[in-house]
Amino acid sequence: MLTRLLKSHLGPYHRALWLIVVLQTVQTSAALTLPTINARIIDKGVIAGNTHYIYTWGAIMLFFALVQVVFSVAAVYWGGKVAMSFGRDLRKNLFHKVTDFSAREVGTFGAPSLITRITNDVQQVQMLVVMACTMAIAAPITIVVGVFMALRQDVGLSIVLVVAMPVAGVVLGLLVSRMVPAFRLMQERIDQVNRVLREQITGIRVVRAFVREPQEAERFSEANADLTAVSLRAGRLMSSMFPTVNLLINLSFVGVLWLGAGRVNSGRIEVGTLVAYLSYLVQILMSVVMATFMISMIPRASVSADRIQEVLDTDPSVVPPVDPVREVLEHGALEFEGVGFHYPGAEHPVLCDVSFATAPGQTTAIVGSTGAGKSTLVNLILRLFDSTEGTVKVGGVDVHDLDPDVLWSTIGLVPQRPYLFSGTVASNLQYGKPDATEDEMWEALEVAQAADFVRSMPGGLDARIEQGGTNVSGGQRQRLSIARALVRKPDIYVFDDSFSALDLTTDARLRAALGPYTKDSAVVIVAQRVSTISTADNILVLEDGVVIGRGTHAELIKDCPTYAEIVQSQIGEKSAAA
Repeated sequence: MLTRLLKSHLGPYHRALWLIVVLQTVQTSAALTLPTINARIIDKGVIAGNTHYIYTWGAIMLFFALVQVVFSVAAVYWGGKVAMSFGRDLRKNLFHKVTDFSAREVGTFGAPSLITRITNDVQQVQMLVVMACTMAIAAPITIVVGVFMALRQDVGLSIVLVVAMPVAGVVLGLLVSRMVPAFRLMQERIDQVNRVLREQITGIRVVRAFVREPQEAERFSEANADLTAVSLRAGRLMSSMFPTVNLLINLSFVGVLWLGAGRVNSGRIEVGTLVAYLSYLVQILMSVVMATFMISMIPRASVSADRIQEVLDTDPSVVPPVDPVREVLEHGALEFEGVGFHYPGAEHPVLCDVSFATAPGQTTAIVGSTGAGKSTLVNLILRLFDSTEGTVKVGGVDVHDLDPDVLWSTIGLVPQRPYLFSGTVASNLQYGKPDATEDEMWEALEVAQAADFVRSMPGGLDARIEQGGTNVSGGQRQRLSIARALVRKPDIYVFDDSFSALDLTTDARLRAALGPYTKDSAVVIVAQRVSTISTADNILVLEDGVVIGRGTHAELIKDCPTYAEIVQSQIGEKSAAA
């Protein structure tokens, strides 16, 4: 998977990669030339006392050192640029892939895991690319050319390399083979920590309300301890690589000195040759160190690449049409024809044979107990899921054939959990209509019964909204979410239990203002409160995914016992409260 991921995302930068190879080759060649020049200076200049020779070859040595520095800096610059561009492209592709997922794929992976894959996992692979461009190219060149240059100095001393390099390869191979599963488990533990932390931050008010801080602290400690344990295991394996390589370098250095001293004493090699050989030995084994560092990063990057590629290879269950319809036939029309929905692996369907139709100027309400399938029905309108049976038509066109952008622009949704983005009141309203004017925004706020509190906020439309709308109350969040849908003026409004946080007076005023504003659009309201839907043109009563009643409020009280029971229970609650 790692190779496949690198091939697919480094392809656009093949010219830059070849440039890096050339730059690294030149700087490595220059570095490998320095010991030979140094040997000449020692043997023919220092020992012979030839000052002119020392200056001449010293200048040549300085030139090669300058070449090495310049080309090395250029190689690191381009390597860093390629690696950062690679990471940027990978994050962008993952982001667009995730935003194309349906609710099913997001639920399968989980939000914490997707966040980890887009951030931490991409960073691991990106670091590997950085190291590959700065170290991996130079290391093999140094090893191969360095061995050749060392053999040119003296073949007899190379017995040390013949022993040291295979030993290093075997030891490092054993360590890496044990690191792969450790790093895979570590990424899973990071997901778990993110999941627990996300739950606790999101639900901090519930945790405090039920005095569950000690239990949640213990749960986080367990997840943290699991991550720490596996990180220590992987860290020990990684940290053991460098002492092992250093031990081999030092033993090799001692071996060369031991063998070389006798050869210098017998006159078979000169002092400069021994110094040059030691320099080549250090360069070769330091390249082994760099290769070791690269190898130590491959297991974790490989695990991260598997997780990234898993997301990239996952096809959304909601597939855009090949030849999409880009215009609706009937503005404001919504129709369900024998619609059913069944989650994969579930024993029972969530929706079964649901049929209804609504037209511009009509309000259709959906009511039922928790788990009756109301929110699933809303998701089918938006095509967040695809129905497993029947047909959903928006504007007279099957949603399977309609261009997704056209579908979503046709519908104005107010979700069950109103969410506001960090920014201002105006920027949140402009999510509904990017080019909305101030007059249009104030009109939508007036209808949503939000204009008064927005005017009282510092800055009005430019008032600051924190992430999630945490600096406004639940009712204010709900009204701003309603205004965001209203400013769009779509063909179909979908209110998914969007009035639950409003008091009865505000609810009544909002519904009274909503009628004239939405007279040219179809309105679908999902609600628990009977007073919210009592004036609807058509009310559907859902129970276990089946429509067991339909009609007006008055008709259902007479003909649908379930609806009558819901009405009676709410009237009873009001009486008890009074």
